[in-house]
Amino acid sequence: MSEQMRVDRSAPTLRELTLEKLRGAIAEGFYRPGDRLIERTLCDQLGVSRTVVREVLRHLETEGLVETVAHQGPIVARLDPGQVEEIYEIRALLESEAARACAVHATPAVIKQLREIRKEIEDGFEKGDFSRVLHDTERFYAAMFAGGHKVMMHQVVKSLNARINQLRSMTISSPGRGTESNREMNKLLTAIARHDGDAAAAASLEHVRRTAAIAMARLAVNAVEASASA
Repeated sequence: MSEQMRVDRSAPTLRELTLEKLRGAIAEGFYRPGDRLIERTLCDQLGVSRTVVREVLRHLETEGLVETVAHQGPIVARLDPGQVEEIYEIRALLESEAARACAVHATPAVIKQLREIRKEIEDGFEKGDFSRVLHDTERFYAAMFAGGHKVMMHQVVKSLNARINQLRSMTISSPGRGTESNREMNKLLTAIARHDGDAAAAASLEHVRRTAAIAMARLAVNAVEASASA
């Protein structure tokens, strides 16, 4: 009987696939902050039932990507500058500590994995494939946290990943950011490979702070443009 009751989790469910697709569309800017998310339109675009769409929208609301507004319904959550600043503060604290720990504990296999992922990210930037850059950047950090044995820290960061990727999508598409980001991240990787914990933490902080500055500047410009068009 127990075998008959076992759920097969070898393949993602329709809900999970829909969630991944819509989350990605928001993170990559296909739907922008303030855009209405009309159930009927989403059903047509995604090819799923209204029930699935509603479940996914509720889940995205718990992640902070969607909010419900009176007389409008669900919309893509607007980026609050105060919350964005806090997200980068959390990233700076946790990622710098994970970088330090990874530099201390990283095995040759971990360093090899990080180098391979970095090559993929650089190739993604070179080809302007920002979706790939987002995906591989998330892989890099997962490997870094794992290499530093910081499992719980990574769980905290993962709880913010939806919003982190939404912000990351905005910053990586900034002019010249590919070259700058690659320089910063390769500096971090070099420190990890040398097992220099202090240098790795410093490089991580430099990268997050620079990214935060770009994000806050973009938000300020967006606010001015929104005010002008109102």
